[in-house]
Amino acid sequence: MVVRATEAEIDVVRTNPADAVEMFRQSVIPDLREQDGYEGCYVLLSEDGKMLILSFWESNEAARATRVSGFYQEQIEKFSDLVVYRQAPGREAYDVMIAETPHVATV
Repeated sequence: MVVRATEAEIDVVRTNPADAVEMFRQSVIPDLREQDGYEGCYVLLSEDGKMLILSFWESNEAARATRVSGFYQEQIEKFSDLVVYRQAPGREAYDVMIAETPHVATV
């Protein structure tokens, strides 16, 4: 399993982070579910607007395919009219070495 981590800093003065989270829920998650190898995600938000999105993929190839196909950039562009960033989103990939997952209700 591979985790793709996307970090962004939302300007909380000009953007309501809750709006960005809701857009992710309504628009990005359905598109993610259509991608081969997608296994789920966590969306984390701090009080000062830092957002961390962890998406889980069955392999490096599946995670990489979203970049090569342009899928990732399409998802980022969905937020261009709604979100003002303090820093442009960045992305890294990590191999999962240990996974101890809490039971979390779907939000």
